Amino acid sequence: MSDLAFVTGASGFVGSALARVLAERGFALRLAVRAASRRDNLEGLAAEIVIADMRDDVALSKAMTGARYVFHVAADYRLWARDPSEIVRNNVEGTRAVMQAARAAGAEKIVYTSSVATLKPHDDGTPADETSRHTAVSAIGAYKQSKVVAERLVERMVAEEGLPAVIVSPSTPIGPRDIKPTPTGRVIVEAALGRIPAFVDTGLNLVHVDDVAAGHLLALERGRIGENYILGGQDVAFRDMVGAIAELAGKRAPTVGLPRGPLYPLAYAAEAAARLTGKEPFITVDALKMAKYRMFFSSAKAERELGYKARPYRGALVDALAWFRMAGYLT
Repeated sequence: MSDLAFVTGASGFVGSALARVLAERGFALRLAVRAASRRDNLEGLAAEIVIADMRDDVALSKAMTGARYVFHVAADYRLWARDPSEIVRNNVEGTRAVMQAARAAGAEKIVYTSSVATLKPHDDGTPADETSRHTAVSAIGAYKQSKVVAERLVERMVAEEGLPAVIVSPSTPIGPRDIKPTPTGRVIVEAALGRIPAFVDTGLNLVHVDDVAAGHLLALERGRIGENYILGGQDVAFRDMVGAIAELAGKRAPTVGLPRGPLYPLAYAAEAAARLTGKEPFITVDALKMAKYRMFFSSAKAERELGYKARPYRGALVDALAWFRMAGYLT
């Protein structure tokens, strides 16, 4: 076999960052995209582009022929949908199809992109690690529930079928090429435009998307089969995050803290409007429920076993804002 790497979700935020890292390291690339996906993020990459939906068994099997390594990055990353079960189907059945196709193709090693969404934040706000696991019942919302079920599926296939997979769990990636943008990218854009006048008391773990991509390669090279590695960065209070964005964008930082309770009617109204328009609401009920917790996580295991490192979050914000500005999101 050649060093051919197959990547799902390659036109997306994390997938395109990974494709660049792999290209720099000299891998031959076969990148899977959906027929309707924008391909701006793949411009300039020397790679074979194939059309393969992650739930299309036949297309996946054909596309993976000859691949030595498989990276399953594709995911339905929405915190709201008219039909939440669609998110679950896409992430669970898509993962099942990709894992089965990779095993059938004889892939030597698979890196599966899970998420810290499968991990349970600590009530006291201290960073959680890979042992603090959600169940499909305790996870909030369709996206988190789907990622829990998909991760357990991969773990079972490793244990019962010998699937040669390593699991990585990025925290909250930010940086360039957030083309959709992601829910966090939307927050960055809105804050940079001065449209977030207040904040709730919550927190995130922010990581540069290029560090997440480098962590995937480290997982391929050094990760132990069946193990899960958090690929995170810095724990940041939401107030500090939007304040830093405002400062970098030349806007006034929000100073008003809001309790979550009074925001629920607004979230219900936003979701009702979204069901009519089909446009994802900026505030959702599930997001408010998640905001009860400071979603802080430790990457100590990845640092220790993989040699993983992440830069300070402020540099990631600088890169994100520069790209959003260049791409016309901040006009």
